[in-house]
Amino acid sequence: MASTDTTAEDSTASSGSVKDAAQDLAGLEAGLDALDAVRVSRTPVRQVLMRKVLPPVVAVALVLVVWQILIWAKVTDDYKLPSPSQVWDEVTNAWAQGTLLDYIWTSVSRGLLGFLLALAIGTPLGLLVARVKVVRAAIGPVLSGLQSLPSVAWVPPAVIWLGLDDRMMYAVILLGAVPSIANGLVAGVDQIPPLHLRAGQTLGATGLRGTWHIVLPASLPGYLAGLKQGWAFSWRSLMAAEIIASSPDLGVGLGQLLEQGRETSSMSMVFLAIFLILIVGIAIDLLIFSPLERWVLRSRGLLVSR
Repeated sequence: MASTDTTAEDSTASSGSVKDAAQDLAGLEAGLDALDAVRVSRTPVRQVLMRKVLPPVVAVALVLVVWQILIWAKVTDDYKLPSPSQVWDEVTNAWAQGTLLDYIWTSVSRGLLGFLLALAIGTPLGLLVARVKVVRAAIGPVLSGLQSLPSVAWVPPAVIWLGLDDRMMYAVILLGAVPSIANGLVAGVDQIPPLHLRAGQTLGATGLRGTWHIVLPASLPGYLAGLKQGWAFSWRSLMAAEIIASSPDLGVGLGQLLEQGRETSSMSMVFLAIFLILIVGIAIDLLIFSPLERWVLRSRGLLVSR
């Protein structure tokens, strides 16, 4: 009789522990679901304006105020430092002549096409260097050396080899951007946990399928950093080529506009070219790379919309 009572008590205790474990598991699952659930709500327009638009507008206004104060204080000669109104007059004159957008489009079209070519070359090259040890040992140091080489060094040989045409421009862009894109992808692949790769192989993701479904998605943070640096090198390489190499066949881009301002001692034209180069660089980052970066971070749970 005593043994029967003991068995019943053990059964009751076992049942209670199972229920407790089930409750703990349910609580854990509920907690994980709460962590996974992201509240997505539309940000009010006023809040967007206050956080995103107002700070850069205020910064630009402060720069203009300081600039105008320096003009009033006559810290240097007028021909060395033009006033904001003189630069604005240069903008309006170029717009009236219909050349302002031509300056921008000539350089932007070259820069984007050259960057896309560099992307098409640098991506498979980076995968090859990252995945094949012999190739990495042979080409890896060369890519690092090319990345540290100033882009302007390629302009004279490119002019001699290819002449004064767009091929020379694209060659300089490729030589400046491909190493950055390839090295960025190599860094991204190196940061993939080995367990991640082995799990993909176990599931049958090998060869090109593994590269497309496992390696590239997992290496996106480093790859995106390489793309941003590759665009910066593309843009700087193009400006260096346009400043040094000028020809009627090449048209007038922002680099040529900057050089024309130097040749004619027109500081207002020089400042106009500098501002346009800066604006294009900021616009490309805001319109292309910043959304990509937010998407990558959000897809990994590192950025939550509020």
